[in-house]
Amino acid sequence: MADFPQLGAFLRARRARLRPDDVGLPALPGVRRVVGLRREEVAQLAGVSVSYYTRLEQDQPVRASDGVLAALAGALRLDEHERTHLRELAVRRPRPLGRPPGERVDALTRDLLRSVGPTPALVLGRRTDVLAWNAPARALLAGHLEPTAPDRPADRPNLARMTFLDPHTRHLYADWERKARAVVGHLRQVAGRHPEDGLLAALVGELSMQSAEFAALWSDHRIRPCEADGYRLRHPLAGELTVTQQILVLARTPDQSLVLVTAEEGSRSEDTLRGLVRGAAADPVH
Repeated sequence: MADFPQLGAFLRARRARLRPDDVGLPALPGVRRVVGLRREEVAQLAGVSVSYYTRLEQDQPVRASDGVLAALAGALRLDEHERTHLRELAVRRPRPLGRPPGERVDALTRDLLRSVGPTPALVLGRRTDVLAWNAPARALLAGHLEPTAPDRPADRPNLARMTFLDPHTRHLYADWERKARAVVGHLRQVAGRHPEDGLLAALVGELSMQSAEFAALWSDHRIRPCEADGYRLRHPLAGELTVTQQILVLARTPDQSLVLVTAEEGSRSEDTLRGLVRGAAADPVH
């Protein structure tokens, strides 16, 4: 089981991607012994002492005010999502890893899933477990898996595991690297919100051991919320098509989200998607 390096690891990863000229600092003569900015340079840019910043990177019990966090975010050139992640890491001190309660899909969410009709849709849990899907979603994304798999907690497909360990999914995404970065960026964001989630830590540990690509992306500490993105698919039956995956957070259960898959109106991809959906029309909704 992996644990989640918190504030210090994130700060180190973010300063490693910056050079002095990126932030308006003169490049000092001599060979730099670190990748990216030095601690002293980040402290200077943020207006804090080097010893204070060092304690933050070492995850020592130091209180960081909103003003200090804003100054650090500016010094490290963080975007909006990274700034939110920084604040979450600063206030969520590590707690013992535990086993959270099992995730389930309530009746209202199942009604919502049914209401989208022929649009491929699935419900994802906190750790990207597929909690429910309709027949079009399974036909498009995972036709090699059993229709009832999401109904059995022990057998539920997991989007992150599928992305990195399932050859079918890897072939399905023509731009697999971008999909992989999005999945890892999402898991990083979730880990910042739920550092005590033992099941999430176990998933990260499993993927880190079994996929060098996952381990490399995870160590980069990039944050990427999964909201909407387009992907080129190579479906084994329908052929090539381009789709948009949109993720809607469910208000009643904010750790769960509804994923909808659509294609551009009037496009060849829309025709391809409709044909695939017609082929799955006889399958039950799960």
